Amino acid sequence: MKLLRHGPAGAERPGMLDAGGVIRDLSDVVPDLGGATLSPEGLARLAALDPASLPSVEAGVRLGPPVAGTRNFVAIGLNYADHAAESGAAVPKEPIVFLKSLNSLAGPDDDIAIPPDSQKSDWEVELAIVIGTTARRVSAEAALDHVAGYAICNDVSEREWQLERGGTWDKGKSVDGYGPVGPWLVTADEVADPQDLSMWLELDGKRMQDGSTRTMIFDVRTLVSYTSRFITLHPGDIITTGTPPGVGLGMKPPVYLRPGQVMRVGIDGLGVQTQRTVAG
Repeated sequence: MKLLRHGPAGAERPGMLDAGGVIRDLSDVVPDLGGATLSPEGLARLAALDPASLPSVEAGVRLGPPVAGTRNFVAIGLNYADHAAESGAAVPKEPIVFLKSLNSLAGPDDDIAIPPDSQKSDWEVELAIVIGTTARRVSAEAALDHVAGYAICNDVSEREWQLERGGTWDKGKSVDGYGPVGPWLVTADEVADPQDLSMWLELDGKRMQDGSTRTMIFDVRTLVSYTSRFITLHPGDIITTGTPPGVGLGMKPPVYLRPGQVMRVGIDGLGVQTQRTVAG
């Protein structure tokens, strides 16, 4: 299934995408796409529905983040060896875990507002894992049992604040709206192998990133298991898993976002995001 949330920011309603590309409203079936709805039992209940029996939603409606009730927006740094190389960093021996503020969560096509004092905002196409059942110190073998599905994340990053201002990475990763997720949550049963997905990002029509989850250093199983040792993961939590090469920081000279640009972000089978950058 392709599950989504539609409507104005802060007032999204649950929905699903039918085989014909029509959004169907789930408001009469579930209160939202979070909590027990993301469990295997909850997803099975939605899968048993006939989409044609559900009300359709007008085309062009805004999409929000595809899950509700997120408590932890976890991110993994330098998880592709070639991206680590372009960043001038050593390949990590353990996953680099940091948090993006929940304020950074945004819909897949929402505008990206660049703060007036930002000079080095950058892009990162990433595979996002959505947790379906509580995971606390789970083994790698059991990790995928806790995954509801997958989505696209653009881990927008202010590099000066992340790397040049001291302390942790979080402040460069947590700007309002710097974490668009969606357009859909694609349930795990529709993703045959999360380690074999092509991914790309275009800026103003130019392909900047062109990679694959095949080159992850730490795979999905490892990341869920490892993160759950330190942070209890709850239904609706998101782990965004790192980016392949092609970010602005790695260009010679570096290239950064400015107002008036358009990003398109895609992963095989997970849809496409489109964001315009605007002055914050």
